[in-house]
Parts: sequence; structure tokens; C-alpha cells
Amino acid sequence: MVRRQGLPRPAVNLERLTGQETLAHVPHLVKIYRAAFGGPPWHEDEHAADAFAERLRTDTRRPGFAAVLAGDDGEPAGFGTAWRTPAPFPTGRAYDLVRAELGDAVESLLVGALEVDELAVSPHARGQGLAGRILDLLCGRADSCWLLTSPRAADAIRLYERLGWRRLTGPDADIVVFLRSP
Repeated sequence: MVRRQGLPRPAVNLERLTGQETLAHVPHLVKIYRAAFGGPPWHEDEHAADAFAERLRTDTRRPGFAAVLAGDDGEPAGFGTAWRTPAPFPTGRAYDLVRAELGDAVESLLVGALEVDELAVSPHARGQGLAGRILDLLCGRADSCWLLTSPRAADAIRLYERLGWRRLTGPDADIVVFLRSP
């Protein structure tokens, strides 16, 4: 995207989406996913992007599902998806790693909280506070929110710490879990 010098940058538009509205934007979300997670530390390939699209079709039916889509000058720039963590605390996916790190505390800390499953910002839109704005809109109505990331994702870890999220796992954990509560 080329901008002429001296012209003001258009405002990034954030839109909160329902599950059904999210499905209408799957191609945009997959495009952002590929751009955001194709490089280090993730190195997600086309298969992973296709798997994300398939997961998204299922995730939109979860109780409490919410999404935020950010657009920059008419182009998709970022998104976040979330839902309420059910009781009992789930198994599979990364849930088993979270339980291994936090033990039985997952039930009191994370069950019922809004679980941020994906947060992605396209490389062209980074460094403008967009991830924080997406999280604020996504989590704004929730009493508490949690998310996880890889210990290799140093930029993401710094972002969550800068935004005031509380790290629940130690420095040597196999997964990094953050909590935001009032």
C-alpha cells in the first residue's frame, strides 16, 4: 500500500462481528492469518491457513463467540476471535498444555472467562496499536479474558505485558498464558 507523503493516514475501522457475520469474512480472515503467521516465529503454511478456516467455521458456533475485524483503507488489517471457556476446562488443542502449567487453577481462573483464540495483525498494519485496539473491543464486555502464545513469540509477549495483561506461567513454561481482569 503506497501513501503520498504529507497526506493524513486514514483511520483504521474496527467492527465487532457475530458468528454469522464472521463467516462472511472468512476469505479476509484467512488472508490476514497467512500474512500474520507465515513468518517467524510461527512459520504457518497453506495447510495451517486452511485448517484455521475450517476451525473458524466450527468456532463461530461456540457459546459466546465474538470477533473483531480491522480494516485499513479498505483492506483487511487485523482480527481477533474469542469465546467463553466452558466448564469443565476443555482438553485437546493447547488446553492440555495450559492445564499442565496451571494445574487445577484453570477451573477458577479460566473457566467462564473470555478466551481469545486468535489475534492477528497484518505486517503492513503493525506498530500502530492495532492489536491493543482489537483486544480492547473484543474483551471490553468481559469480566476477564485470557490468551496464550508461544514462548518463542517475544514480540507478542512484550505486547501483552505492555498492555497490562498478567502472565500466569513462568519463564520456562512450554506455553505462555496471560490473563486480563478488572
